[in-house]
Amino acid sequence: MVYILFHTGLRISEFCGLTLRDVDLENKILNIDHQLQRTANMKLVIESTKTNAGTRKLPMTEDVAECFRGIIEDREAPGNEKIIGGYTGFLFLDKNGNPEVAMHWEHRFNHMVKRYNEIYRVQMPNITPHVCRHTYCSNMAKSGMNPKTLQYLMGHSDIGVTLNTYTHLGLEDAADELKRMEDLEVARKELEKAKGEKPVSQKMFRAI
Repeated sequence: MVYILFHTGLRISEFCGLTLRDVDLENKILNIDHQLQRTANMKLVIESTKTNAGTRKLPMTEDVAECFRGIIEDREAPGNEKIIGGYTGFLFLDKNGNPEVAMHWEHRFNHMVKRYNEIYRVQMPNITPHVCRHTYCSNMAKSGMNPKTLQYLMGHSDIGVTLNTYTHLGLEDAADELKRMEDLEVARKELEKAKGEKPVSQKMFRAI
């Protein structure tokens, strides 16, 4: 589950709301069109995604798909599947057969970090589901992903929220990007030299 959050950028409420029907393992696609919340009076409710942009279909890597495959195979179907807001077949259920919510996972994260820090000298920083989401966003930005693509994956309605991630990149990231562009230019010149023909178009070396 931790791996999934680090590699999809899902909001924890979106993750908790996933049902068996939302996970398309054949096409490696996650359907995100709702989220599961628990109200102040402890009632479980289904809400629409945080924004219109939050309703999206996410492609899965093979590793993420394999994680979901294991989750589904290990899922023990209760005798009576709970129906919440018209949805049923939630991936994670508590001992009473109710779908788990953000609080369950936050407690697990806290326990995981605490146990690790009790055993190892090098301490693990505090990790939360939102940290996983932010880390995913930062990693995709550092990899050079198109901001509009990242906006879609994150479900941000405002591109400014996505672009703000790019402004958090530091000197080392800038140096790496310049080195990448420099390597592309060297490769372009080498290709021109090898072909001995007209200069190669810059379009052939667009940043990925």
